[in-house]
Amino acid sequence: MAEKREYTYLSADGKTNIHAVEWKPEQGEVSAVLQIVHGMVEFIGRYEEFAQYLTKRGFAVVGHDHLGHGASIGTKEDYGFFREKNGNAAVLKDIHHLKKLTEKTYGDLPYYMLGHSMGSFLVRQYLCLCGGELDGAIIMGTGTKPVPLLKAGRGLCCGLAAIFGWRHRSLLVDRMAFGGYNKHFKPGRTTADWLTKDEAVVDRYLADERCTFRFTLNGYYNLFYSMETAWNKSSLKRMPADLPVLFVAGKEDPVGDFGAGVELVEKRFREAGMVKVTTKLYETDRHEILNETDRSTVYEDLYNWLSKEAEHPRRKE
Repeated sequence: MAEKREYTYLSADGKTNIHAVEWKPEQGEVSAVLQIVHGMVEFIGRYEEFAQYLTKRGFAVVGHDHLGHGASIGTKEDYGFFREKNGNAAVLKDIHHLKKLTEKTYGDLPYYMLGHSMGSFLVRQYLCLCGGELDGAIIMGTGTKPVPLLKAGRGLCCGLAAIFGWRHRSLLVDRMAFGGYNKHFKPGRTTADWLTKDEAVVDRYLADERCTFRFTLNGYYNLFYSMETAWNKSSLKRMPADLPVLFVAGKEDPVGDFGAGVELVEKRFREAGMVKVTTKLYETDRHEILNETDRSTVYEDLYNWLSKEAEHPRRKE
């Protein structure tokens, strides 16, 4: 078992204590660090199994619960709410804050970042802002939507918020964002079959209140903004061209349009000048490849990529 430490730090919202976790090897030296940026309507504890796998192989792993998620809330009313103004910026600052805190412990060891789902869009934004401070990134379970659709979604959130307030939880917006994801998997056993073929994981997910709340209008507005910004050509050109990036996803993942959306994002990165981009699609996997029935293969593939990159970290070349 890894040595596990839980702690908090103050969010960029100025009032919320962000819950963070560090896993590190019980014995031996740490060779590199991976920071995990989790997805929407979940929490960092769901990555425990993968973190334990990496610590056994010499990695330190850190992550936190985003604003409005897990233990980074004041009350349950805060689930799915970031900050009324500049919520996306606050979440990005919290990610960066954790990186800086972690570097105080691990110095200049090779440092990598993994973002899943909503976290993939946040990491894609982060690469445009602070990509030069990383040795590589894993973009997991990502995709893209047409910018006009994302703008329309933000407009709808603004209109509804003017009537109901930013903490309102709209069934309409929720259905627009996720309503079609389960349709591909018929006959459906649950409302979350699109996540993974592992039924035990799905059942635990649906039984946990930290994974079943509905996003607020504020949360959706900032998600749509993050997705839109992550697609922006001028922003993407600010990424270091030599930054190694690995895209991974299930080929049965509706978030990535069953692989097509992931390949579009990879193409966008290459058009921005990125020269060390690789994509791996898992043929029968759904959205959460770290929780899939073949996750041992996924773990090994990610470790092999990380360990190979860590032999020649870009910031020391």
